[in-house]
Amino acid sequence: MKTKSIYLLAGLFLASIASSQTFIPYYAEVSNQVSQTNITTYLTEFENLGVKRRGTQPLEDTYNWLRNKYLGFGYTVAQFQEDSFTNGGYTCKNLVVTKVGTLYPNTFVIICGHYDSIVGTGTNDNGSGIASILEVARLLQNIPTEYSIKFINFSGEEDGLVGSQHYVNTVVNATNPKLDIKLVFNLDEVGGVAGMTNNTITCERDTGTPTTNNAASNTITNELITCVGLYSPLNTYLSYAYASDYMPFEDNNEVITGFFEKNETSHKHSATDLLINMDPVYNYNVAKAATGAMMHFAVATTTLDETAFTNTASVRFFPNPVKENVFIDFGTLPAKEYEIEILDTYGKKVFKNKIHSPKQLENINISHLNQGIYLIQLSFEGVTIRKKIIIN
Repeated sequence: MKTKSIYLLAGLFLASIASSQTFIPYYAEVSNQVSQTNITTYLTEFENLGVKRRGTQPLEDTYNWLRNKYLGFGYTVAQFQEDSFTNGGYTCKNLVVTKVGTLYPNTFVIICGHYDSIVGTGTNDNGSGIASILEVARLLQNIPTEYSIKFINFSGEEDGLVGSQHYVNTVVNATNPKLDIKLVFNLDEVGGVAGMTNNTITCERDTGTPTTNNAASNTITNELITCVGLYSPLNTYLSYAYASDYMPFEDNNEVITGFFEKNETSHKHSATDLLINMDPVYNYNVAKAATGAMMHFAVATTTLDETAFTNTASVRFFPNPVKENVFIDFGTLPAKEYEIEILDTYGKKVFKNKIHSPKQLENINISHLNQGIYLIQLSFEGVTIRKKIIIN
């Protein structure tokens, strides 16, 4: 929604990097896999779905489009929660997708944004936030995180945060014990303005009441600012949280933070809120920053034990680029059962096979795959080795 354009001055505020928050090459590697093609495709498809008003077919179509996106990334129906509510006499739906953490499965990092619109197609407000969240979900689908993640796609935001308020009331507070939320990271209107220099993202912290969660929000937003600098080319601007789906969580004493475009569009809530009036490259950079931040917030796994590291370092995939056959040199890995998967740029598995007691050199025929960029991964005993390959 975001109907105000006044920002809180940051003054001499400096974001200090905590000793535990330093550049992690693996986080950068994953963030760099955000696809500009994907972002532009998501925005185009979102726009083509029409005006997503309560009680309309386009809103229902968008909900189903989102479900299919997550399914295409490898999430399962078992991970979905349909949170339905009544909005102005119509049934609307929040889509919640949960990825379970390895160490703290009952503590959640929420990344959220709304998919409804009020007049136009809402391509910036808030297809841009949805596009960013989809890329984060695609890239993190196969990466273990210590904390559980909930990807929440809210409806009813444009009618006064109806969907997010319903979720807080009937899910967060109705869970016994109450849902344990580490933080809520909201993305609303992050598409930039066509023709402008869009190189700064606004990072939003809690400055309202109750005040008991303000200090923690400030700390988390400091960390968000640091992540933006580490994993994207964007600058940051500190402001305050208001008028979007994190507010019911803030009122519930949860810790919140958020992204919002620094150059604020003049096309929101109108028929001209379209891709042509946005900056999809800016949206791409926002998605990179969000990916790095979510890996930090949810604590993505990056380390192997010493033996595993020594063995996995000897594994090779070649040639690259490849045409018909990719070879796997197992190096010093012990002979056992391995799973090989190849994923396309949408995160969809296009090849899967198991190898029992492999030879030193194994050949995988990939002649059936189209030209493009893929991710090949070799998995065994909780260890996954990944490599980007190009098929010519």
